[in-house]
Amino acid sequence: MNTWNRTRLVAAGAASALMVTALAQSPAVAAPGDNADVTVTVEIEEPDQPGVLALSVAADSVALSEDGSTLLVRQFVGTLPRVTVTDTRTAEEVPAGAAWAVLGSATDFTGDAGQAPISAAHLGWKPRLLDGDDDGLVSEGEEVVTVLDEPTQPGNNVGLVDQELLVSTFDSQVVANDAYSVDADLFLRTPAEVAAGAYTSTLTLSLFE
Repeated sequence: MNTWNRTRLVAAGAASALMVTALAQSPAVAAPGDNADVTVTVEIEEPDQPGVLALSVAADSVALSEDGSTLLVRQFVGTLPRVTVTDTRTAEEVPAGAAWAVLGSATDFTGDAGQAPISAAHLGWKPRLLDGDDDGLVSEGEEVVTVLDEPTQPGNNVGLVDQELLVSTFDSQVVANDAYSVDADLFLRTPAEVAAGAYTSTLTLSLFE
């Protein structure tokens, strides 16, 4: 009796071992080329916050390079990065009689090696409206020339020393819920004997309403 029991236990164990081995070696079932779609849904509600009037600039720096110099005046030119005024307000959210404007002013150019600074009066610009208005409700500012230039209009040869107009509208309500972009030709004009070296100025753009 003891021998029969021992044989039966061994056989049962062998059967169990074979069964485990067979399960472990079964290949995964796959169907190459099958696709599965997932539906993505979203419900977007009306915003519960009021719109805003905001200013953005496409880049935070611009390098001027020499072009158009003469024997008496050296000229360095570049382009102001795209400036965009975005108004997400509805006309009803804009106060009656409101108007917005972007103004710019620059600091003096300081040298990296102790050179004498170059006054911001030597930096001028010519704004250019790029897009966003076909009705003349938004307009670019007038050209501001430098102290080395003859005025193109009375009092405009002062450079970007003080706040000068880049772009504006006379009626914020009419142009609400839209975006408007502008850039400007920049030009630095200095005497021919200006000291060589690298100079840096900060041009600050401010949005007012």
